[in-house]
Amino acid sequence: MAVVDDLAARSRAMAAPFVRRAPSTAAVARLGLGLMILLAGVHKLVAPGLWAIYVVDWLEPWLVVTPVDFMLLNGWLEVAFGLALLVDRYTAFAAAVAAVSLTATCGYLAVVWATAGLFGDVLVRDVGLAGLAWAVLVEALRRPG
Repeated sequence: MAVVDDLAARSRAMAAPFVRRAPSTAAVARLGLGLMILLAGVHKLVAPGLWAIYVVDWLEPWLVVTPVDFMLLNGWLEVAFGLALLVDRYTAFAAAVAAVSLTATCGYLAVVWATAGLFGDVLVRDVGLAGLAWAVLVEALRRPG
């Protein structure tokens, strides 16, 4: 146990100069979430058909547009919300949209995974991203003004 404690202490000492200059964890989380949402949006605009595969047969009739058009619309929205997070404008609103959207996506993916055995890997990833989005939202709501 002493060896582990010694390694941990040495690691903290070596990282201390970096940690002093590093941005806050809230800023890192906001930037990471914003970049992920922006890049997902750009990719949906470039290759919407690749994203349309996540629309299963029973969901498609509920959409008022084709799955590809749905992804294109989402792409534009994600670009806007991702940019808002990156430039730290309307952060609480953008994070709220991301948190609610990712949570709903997780619910949808859980149903698809449980009923068809599909997209379990995406569900695992999106659970983490939803948690990140909720953390960014809570932090944005804590900020004064």
